[in-house]
Amino acid sequence: MKQFLIIALIFFSWQQNFAQDKVIDPVEIMTNRKLYPTGLSNLQWRGDTDNFTWQEAALLLQGNVKNGKTDTILTLSALNNSLTAAGFAEMRRLPFAGWKNNSVISFTSGDKFLEYDFVSAQVKMVNSSDSLAENAEMAPGTSWVAYTIKNNLFVSDGTHKIQVTHDENPGIVNGKSVHRNEFGIEKGIFWSPSGKLLAFYRMDESMVTEYPLVDVTARVAGLNNIRYPMAGMKSHHVTVGIFNPETRETVFMNTGEPAEQYLTNIAWSPDEKSLYIAVLNRDQNHMKLNRYNAVSGDFELTLFEEINERYVEPLHPMIFLPGKPGQFIWQSQRDGFNHLYLYGTDGKLIRQLTSGKWMVNDVVGFEAGGEGIFYTSTEVSPLERQLYYLNLKNLKTLRLTSETGTHTPVLRADGKYFISRYSSRSVPAEIYLADHKAKKIRTLHRSANPLEGYALGETSFITLKAGDGTDLYCRLIKPAGFDPARKYPVFIYVYGGPHAQLVTETWLGGANLFLNYMAQQGYVVFTLDNRGSANRGFAFESVIHRNLGKAEMEDQMTGVEYLKSLPWVDAERIGVDGWSYGGFMAISLKLNYPEAFKVATAGGPVIDWKFYEVMYGERYMDTPEQNPEGYKSASLLEKAGKLEGKLLIIHGAQDNTVVWQHSLEFLRACISAGKQVDYFVYPTHEHNVMGPDRSHLFIKIADYFNENL
Repeated sequence: MKQFLIIALIFFSWQQNFAQDKVIDPVEIMTNRKLYPTGLSNLQWRGDTDNFTWQEAALLLQGNVKNGKTDTILTLSALNNSLTAAGFAEMRRLPFAGWKNNSVISFTSGDKFLEYDFVSAQVKMVNSSDSLAENAEMAPGTSWVAYTIKNNLFVSDGTHKIQVTHDENPGIVNGKSVHRNEFGIEKGIFWSPSGKLLAFYRMDESMVTEYPLVDVTARVAGLNNIRYPMAGMKSHHVTVGIFNPETRETVFMNTGEPAEQYLTNIAWSPDEKSLYIAVLNRDQNHMKLNRYNAVSGDFELTLFEEINERYVEPLHPMIFLPGKPGQFIWQSQRDGFNHLYLYGTDGKLIRQLTSGKWMVNDVVGFEAGGEGIFYTSTEVSPLERQLYYLNLKNLKTLRLTSETGTHTPVLRADGKYFISRYSSRSVPAEIYLADHKAKKIRTLHRSANPLEGYALGETSFITLKAGDGTDLYCRLIKPAGFDPARKYPVFIYVYGGPHAQLVTETWLGGANLFLNYMAQQGYVVFTLDNRGSANRGFAFESVIHRNLGKAEMEDQMTGVEYLKSLPWVDAERIGVDGWSYGGFMAISLKLNYPEAFKVATAGGPVIDWKFYEVMYGERYMDTPEQNPEGYKSASLLEKAGKLEGKLLIIHGAQDNTVVWQHSLEFLRACISAGKQVDYFVYPTHEHNVMGPDRSHLFIKIADYFNENL
């Protein structure tokens, strides 16, 4: 018996050790959902009731504010019974549906817009678009749906299909996102509040140079020309039209000259008599918030202007106060940080609502009657997102979330309750219910640690100082099984550009599973958010203006010097990896500091900003004609001769963001300079390698570091 107990204890101990030594499989990163925190899918409030719903497998579940009971209110089989009874095809999975009101959900199946009524348990078709339709959007309060087919706009009421635009020139695009999705633009169709009128973008890009992308999947490779306006070159012309489905008439807003300007942040007035557009000049340093007559298209008023010698970047449409059609909220970085401003429709500032050296991240909703507003911000820390309530009369605020981390709230329409999903370095995911006075009612879901049993390195946050004294936030992941007596190589992951923040108080500190895999491979994994990155205020982000790469590299080298000071870092074995702007940074660091970086890998890298597009490129660099020295300094082509050590460049052959020409030109420069460089192409991928092939990318990068560092 004693011998049996000893054997059992040895086996149990081996099992425990084995259970804590699991290694992340790069292939599983893209295929194994169990490696990620769990949550409540499609979580939303059920109209204005005390109920909220979410989906789980083939079930639609419901919870209640006042009790902890969970009910199944719809199953896939029940929905399919209703679908077949109404003459529609069954669905293979429960659709992501939204609550139209307290008893009806709406969803799509193919080109059909359907509704399920919980009272009658019946399905009906509200409308249908077309099998070729894209960008379909249902109008609120009506049965109209708008959509695009190729480059033209259509609307349908379910019986009649109306072609709104008839442009045969392939260089003219209607009803789609414009300005290459900059300035917060995500779509090209904007229904009025009642759904009676439809505003839409019309983009004439026929004057923009065609850029060739080659599809090699056919036996004879095919040519796919895209319109790609490079910095300093001809850009497209955008206008905004309003279509009336009842009269079938279209009027275009008289947005005036010059034609090369940016029309952003489109918003309807509550009475649908006016359309508001933020008009930004091509230099992107002067914005006017204009009002246009929705019937005639005439310009009526410039409410206010914003001017900045670097750039102005309007990202959010105006939000009208409920019940107060003459007042709206505007977001702006005019005082150095993104804050909320209350305006009247006469253009007069009523008051600034928030202020401080922190950022408002998102407006979540309003209190019933519009007396208060809910928003998330970085007031506690640039690494966190917390929810606040602001009384619009006395400007008193109340912090509604208290848990350290990043909160994503779902607010009930009247603002009395909210559900928050948050995570932190120590919390994979937790979802809880609370009221508008910050009283936590109950926890709805708590994710188990999906990486329990995996040998992970310790993740810590570090704060360093930039040359100008600014705090720089860093994330460091120690190698799994860390031994302070050893010397470890370093894997630096960098992005470094605007609109991105990599170090956050979220699960794993914002690091992805691949970075943790590299730590398991024996690397110190390090990331620093340099000046130029997001959520730290305008001065922090815009310091890079006209001189991309300079301040960013200085800050990254501050991180390198810190790493070299650690006794367990092998200062001779430091490498850097990045994609897109991060690819630009990785190669820039490799060329400018060859003594510091033994290895670099760069994906989809910007090599010369004169090859990049107008909107983003000119915001941060102006044009090549306006800023020749800045473009020359940032270009990597003339620095190819400085290449030492190992560099792997990766590019998608269909990249329509950082076009293939960037890295191909760098190859030419390396050949001319007699420098060897490693290169790998993903023939069918665009700007990033997504889907199952991403695992191949992970292995490619890991192998390159393992073999050369």
